[in-house]
Amino acid sequence: MSKVKYYYDPDTLSYRKIEPKKSKRYRNVFLFLLGSALFGFITLILLLNTNLVNTPRELSLQREVQNYELQFEILDKKMEQMEQVLANIEDRDNNIYRLYFEANPIPEEQRRAGFGGVNRYKSLEGFNNSEIIIDATKRLDIIQKQMVIQSKSLDEIAKLAGEKEKLLAAIPAIQPVRNKDLKRMASGFGWRTDPFTKARKKHWGMDFTAPRGTPIFASGDGKVIRADNNSSGFGKHIRIDHGYGYVSLYAHLSKYNVTKGQKVKRGDLIGFVGNTGRSEAPHLHYEVRKDKERINPINFYYGSLSPQEFENMLKYATQENQSLD
Repeated sequence: MSKVKYYYDPDTLSYRKIEPKKSKRYRNVFLFLLGSALFGFITLILLLNTNLVNTPRELSLQREVQNYELQFEILDKKMEQMEQVLANIEDRDNNIYRLYFEANPIPEEQRRAGFGGVNRYKSLEGFNNSEIIIDATKRLDIIQKQMVIQSKSLDEIAKLAGEKEKLLAAIPAIQPVRNKDLKRMASGFGWRTDPFTKARKKHWGMDFTAPRGTPIFASGDGKVIRADNNSSGFGKHIRIDHGYGYVSLYAHLSKYNVTKGQKVKRGDLIGFVGNTGRSEAPHLHYEVRKDKERINPINFYYGSLSPQEFENMLKYATQENQSLD
């Protein structure tokens, strides 16, 4: 309620009510409305810049942003898991697989290298969260590159494994005559007495005494490169090229079970024990050559002999006795 003002009238000796002028009344009304408008405008500005009042559109955008933030956190955790799994695979690749197959490890800097040259992330600049987005994109690109490198490495390992399998199958790794068919292991690799001249000479293979017609088996996968009687002293003999520099020779045969050019597998029947060529008694003279150098065959019997059988053969093979050819 507005205050009523009075003044003293000396003429009437009484108090009279002061009546405000109309212009002043209009001015007061105007000032009140202006103040109210200013107050309302300021209040609206403050409300719009706080979270107290939001439009449905703003609320929807806020929920969308919160969802994006949640999805980004999930993506970040997934990338961490992928990086850990890849690191584990890379460690096994370098320290187990590539080491086993004698391949050089892939350098860490090659696996982790980024991308140089043109700015690949220019289109992602200029946003509120550009730094986070660019960092995540870079991580994804590096993970993708690591996966490509690892995939190529595993392809190489698979190829090496295939070659290793072929190599293991090709190495002459079994005894060419079965133990049950042997009379004895007559002579080993090294210096021996020649049965004809009685002179001491180098014996380049192993002699297995067995009855005529005893089966002889290929000691490894390969291709028959000779099956003839045209080599001095060996009589009827077979030579198998196993690849990787390995050649095995089987001499003094009675007959063949293969022909030149034929491919054989380890354990295939290739011929029979005989006494042809420069031979004192029926036996198999067996040699192994690596890169044209003759080496001791006893080092390759891991595929057919037990430890005890190998120990017994080693004992007989090291005795410097008389050979049979």
